[in-house]
Amino acid sequence: MYESSDEMNVQTNVIFWRLAFFFVVEQEYTIARLSPDRQEMWLENRSIKHASLVRLSNQNLGWAAGLRRDIERIVWNADQIRKKIGGRKLSLLNIVVSPHPPVDDYTQYLKPVLSPKGGKTKAVTLLFTDNDLDGSLERLETILSPVPERLDFNGGEDEATAYERAVLSHEVKRKEEEQRFFHYGKPFFTYFFTAINLILFMMMTLTGGSTNMAVLIEYGAKFNPLILEGEWWRFITPVFLHIGLLHLVMNSFALYYLGTAVEQIYGRLRFLWIYLFSGFTGSLLSFLLTPNLSAGASGAIFGLFGALLYFGVTKPKLFFRTMGMNVLVVVGINLIFGFSVPGVDNAGHIGGLIGGFLATGVVHFPKKRRALQQFAFSVAAVLSVAAGLFIGFQSGYAALDANSINLHVQHEMNAGNEAQAEQMLKSFIENGGTPSAETYFFLSLFEMRDGRLDEAENHLKEAVKERANFHEAHYNLTLIYIESGELDKAKQSIAEAHRYAPDEKQYEKLLKKLD
Repeated sequence: MYESSDEMNVQTNVIFWRLAFFFVVEQEYTIARLSPDRQEMWLENRSIKHASLVRLSNQNLGWAAGLRRDIERIVWNADQIRKKIGGRKLSLLNIVVSPHPPVDDYTQYLKPVLSPKGGKTKAVTLLFTDNDLDGSLERLETILSPVPERLDFNGGEDEATAYERAVLSHEVKRKEEEQRFFHYGKPFFTYFFTAINLILFMMMTLTGGSTNMAVLIEYGAKFNPLILEGEWWRFITPVFLHIGLLHLVMNSFALYYLGTAVEQIYGRLRFLWIYLFSGFTGSLLSFLLTPNLSAGASGAIFGLFGALLYFGVTKPKLFFRTMGMNVLVVVGINLIFGFSVPGVDNAGHIGGLIGGFLATGVVHFPKKRRALQQFAFSVAAVLSVAAGLFIGFQSGYAALDANSINLHVQHEMNAGNEAQAEQMLKSFIENGGTPSAETYFFLSLFEMRDGRLDEAENHLKEAVKERANFHEAHYNLTLIYIESGELDKAKQSIAEAHRYAPDEKQYEKLLKKLD
């Protein structure tokens, strides 16, 4: 008994649209391209690595050579798609639905095919015909491991039409839902924070420069000694300050591109919470791990990365179908850059990334609630912050280094608080801090002022031991030796000072006078 051509076309339509329903509705592939006659479609799902691209076609095969040319064409097309999206490799599943197989031998063309010039695109072809549905389904199951349930290809024209309508309707609804998801809010705080950054940068430039340490401290940079004294607002204010024009420009571009995306997805109020909490946690981890003075929006910007990673964890298929790989690559590049380039506050970056992830988990997505999960994230956020603050303030001078102490001492000396500055130096050393040459030098200044010349001499000797070319320390030793009548030692010290700073006229005059 023979089937008519119309009956065969009905059956292939059922197979074609049942497979389309399986991929689009059940496996959440998206339709990347659909031919005008609806007999060929390209589907995409980047979360399924071994079949991230599917080409489904309904055709009437004749000779095997036609199948070969078709495979060559779609492999070339798939390789162009791989290059366009910047993928390192791409796996294509090519499914051909036909009433019957080619009339001559075609089995060699069902083997995996690699693209020419590197073989970065791999294509596997499956042939679905009325005569061998079971064999093709078994191969499909091995690739998608496994198909959730055996596909039923029984039915007539009505079933084919129903599957077609379901597929196209599902795709329209998905696009509408994605449009709402990615355009929930209009950016406002992204532009507001960018403007604040620019205004503060101009103000710092006019009052001494954004790279001037005193100016940075005055405007609220993260400075551990002052945080330990109770200036808690320095966990937030550094987010709006930048050190140098390049720092400002780079962070402004990052804030613009990431901020608009995050604010559109989560809305204004959620964005405000995520940005500020991330900036705070970035400063907090920097306070715990790095004693250096620091500033910048990088921690908050990494928090925006954290918000997008939360999106990836909770909606992985949509994430990888849209922005996923790009986000992961950019985060990886920034972290590698932070670890490899000196002077970058990577602790602030990591703290912001973690903070952004936690902050987003607390508020979740607009118009959606997961009470238990949000409560768990809230507890994790509170405990993390509490533990960080407790450890930071309990460790005290462990959060400091000699450079930060010296900078703070200089700041206090300029303000006329010399007694307080000296006490800082002593407390730093008594609490196990490692003094630098400048630390000993500052101590000697206070001791010389009070006439404690023996103590000052010892500290100046420690200073030149730490840094032999410290000519100011050699000069002050000279003054101490002159005061105590040890002229030979004075000659030796001023000679050292003059050797390391030959252009200093004061040293040259004193050396001639002693000679």
